[in-house]
Amino acid sequence: MSEGGTILVLNAGSSSIKAALFGPDLRRLFRAELEGIGREATLTAKAEGGTEATVADWGDTSQGPPPVARLIDWLAAHAPGGPLAAIGHRVAVGGQDHDGPALVTPALLDSLRALVPLAPLHLPRNLAPIEALAASHPEVPQVVCYDTAFHRTMPPEARAYALPRALTEAGARRYGFHGLSYQYIAGCLPRIDARAAEGRTIVCHLGSGASLCALRGGVSIATTMGFTPLSGLMMATRPGEVDAGLMLWLLRTQGLSVDALERMLYHDSGLKGVSGISADMRDLLASDDPRAAEAIDLFTYTAATEIGRLTAALGGLDALVFTAGIGERSAPIRARIAARCGWLGLALDASANAAHAPRINTPESTVTALVIPTDEEQVIAGQTARLAKGPQSGAVS
Repeated sequence: MSEGGTILVLNAGSSSIKAALFGPDLRRLFRAELEGIGREATLTAKAEGGTEATVADWGDTSQGPPPVARLIDWLAAHAPGGPLAAIGHRVAVGGQDHDGPALVTPALLDSLRALVPLAPLHLPRNLAPIEALAASHPEVPQVVCYDTAFHRTMPPEARAYALPRALTEAGARRYGFHGLSYQYIAGCLPRIDARAAEGRTIVCHLGSGASLCALRGGVSIATTMGFTPLSGLMMATRPGEVDAGLMLWLLRTQGLSVDALERMLYHDSGLKGVSGISADMRDLLASDDPRAAEAIDLFTYTAATEIGRLTAALGGLDALVFTAGIGERSAPIRARIAARCGWLGLALDASANAAHAPRINTPESTVTALVIPTDEEQVIAGQTARLAKGPQSGAVS
């Protein structure tokens, strides 16, 4: 990585690319998001600490150079911080063979393409910009950072499914996700609360995608997501844990194809499916429709019961951390989950919770409750900086 160069972090989705630019000291300089990929796209960008956002209409991105390549060139021309030295990517799953960040090579890309069946809707979106940039900007080193890597410390009983051994040896196991978020939170805990950092802590990553992670001494020992990002908690459009026999029933008796079932599970279930109104928790909290209330109740029920399961894995609970969009910003959801966990000794201070204070438990609560904003981009920037240093690096000017 060139001295003094900046690090770009990319998080690619189906119709958008989120980007953050970091200086050599890993201080964030710039944020950008390109929305509407594949059609009329819009770029929104803002310097860190600035109040003015730049909005640019990029026109039809289904034609011409790959949108991510155009984004790189735009950032080189408009963003602060000098030449681009490296690019870090969030990648959903690393499978059995990838348990830490890695420099992108043709062989690595081949191995990741073979993993697409593990995350068929996530991994292709992650790989597309990496492949485009390898062609358009081959001089810039790229680093992949896996959401699954943080959970490599889980013990065998937390990773295993009760399936024939040949299948588990072939890779049918619990991988876990949101690991970059959990790694950031684990890194924050020592300066926030020593008991939470050293003891038994459950982190609640509650957003459009949602999961929990049990930390012992800052190390993952169990999580709610498994082989894919479908399992565990109820989410915005995903159902969470579902009886496998129900899936067989849907295929055999309801006329669903495998593709239709996949779409239902990833896009039409969860808060959206139960409420029939919206996948956005804010819309449901504002609604007086009883179906919205039912969806919220199911969400908080599944979160609380999974907290109970992970407490059993930990052998007790010292702290509960709320993070991600809902976890950080929805006081009513935090309160409802905590109310269901009163048996653990958890009690929230209503005023502190309403104010989104960093610590929201009462003095009498035997479980510490914290609200910590996550920053996966910061973790990716750090991993990218460590791996990209070397003579192979180049820059985009």
